[in-house]
Amino acid sequence: MDAKVLKNIKAYIIITLGLFINALGWTAFLIPAEITGGGITGVATLIFYATKFPIGISYLAINAVLILSSIKMLGKGFGIKTIFATTVLSVFLSVLQGIIKEPIVTENFMSAVIGGILAGVGVGIVFSQGGSTGGTDIIAMMINKYREISPGRVILYADVIIISSSFLIFKSLEKIVYGYVAMAITAYTIDLVLTGTKRTVQMFIFSKEHEKIAERVANDVKRGITVLDGKGWYTKADSKILLILVKKQESHDILRIIKEIDPSAFVSVNNVMGVYGRGFDRIKS
Repeated sequence: MDAKVLKNIKAYIIITLGLFINALGWTAFLIPAEITGGGITGVATLIFYATKFPIGISYLAINAVLILSSIKMLGKGFGIKTIFATTVLSVFLSVLQGIIKEPIVTENFMSAVIGGILAGVGVGIVFSQGGSTGGTDIIAMMINKYREISPGRVILYADVIIISSSFLIFKSLEKIVYGYVAMAITAYTIDLVLTGTKRTVQMFIFSKEHEKIAERVANDVKRGITVLDGKGWYTKADSKILLILVKKQESHDILRIIKEIDPSAFVSVNNVMGVYGRGFDRIKS
């Protein structure tokens, strides 16, 4: 099977997992506690509280227009993944809401915390694969495409109005506060997940077997390598230094290669703030 096809299949599987986690956070913790979170899911929840209309259906209907507007700006790939994510999430919301009848946690604050974490992890996973769960997520992704503003921060601001609207139904400031708690935790968790998936490290490798290591890294990990000239001060011997920039998860594969070829190699691994260029992030104005 083509490598690109396998990569896409893997992305959709990961997105599906993220959607299930997100739906679980809503149906098992937030909705039973009558806590309104943000996003279109929050709007659908308000509709459910007011009319008992199924959340999955209203969520899917509201997102239809937003999805169409996102395709032009973010590309067909984003649109296809968003349509997939929106459809699957609406199914998960409907199915899990039908299964979960009683609150798993009776304490509202804990429901807000746990529900917010699960919702944030789910959305973060979907974002990391280039998709979206719709609603304010689409707005956040469109802004983030052209500006260095974290998606979590955009969602945090956009969702204040939605959560505040719950006062019209419950007439309770306490419910609004719990909603804000869930919203803040969700936004923070999204950024945490995205930061983890984008974290890049810089590796300096000192080895007499630098050519073999470079060849394996180029073929197996598919990353570029820069060869630097060096000289040991103590030995006065000339040496070659490999400089490699890779995603953090890829560094484990490189360390394994080094161990196989030259276990005595000297390796320095450092976290970097950001890497821009081919294979990494794009410079945004």
